[in-house]
Amino acid sequence: VAEDAEGRLGFGGPKLVLVKPLTYMNLSGGPVAALAQFYKVPPGQVVAVHDELDIGYGQVRVKCGGGEGGHNGLRSMSKSLGTREYVRVRFGIGRPPGRQDPADYVLSDFGAVERKELEFLVDRAADVVESVITRGVEPTQNLYHGV
Repeated sequence: VAEDAEGRLGFGGPKLVLVKPLTYMNLSGGPVAALAQFYKVPPGQVVAVHDELDIGYGQVRVKCGGGEGGHNGLRSMSKSLGTREYVRVRFGIGRPPGRQDPADYVLSDFGAVERKELEFLVDRAADVVESVITRGVEPTQNLYHGV
């Protein structure tokens, strides 16, 4: 179960399919894989945008393939797609303060200061996704990883 929309990136740009799974995050791979198959999108052209504990808040990083780093949503996607070779746009949320359980931390709301920046940072993540689609992974890494 997911919401999906088709469109183009700009006038005459590449065709896109946006997917928002409506399942629990830990089960998101099934809807993503089903829609990728329906729209004939190979796994290498799937771009997953997700939270990342191991990156400071607001930093955005891109990689293709690799492990899931304990992220159950990525684990579900890898299993359902039958590969780990898809693009990940990793949105840094930082590590939990003190001894807070990471599972509780990722499920908690952003703080007041973080919320003030969130709209700008989500726009940056969208720009990174657009760059991955138009330029590719490595040029996007070169452009955004220093920011």
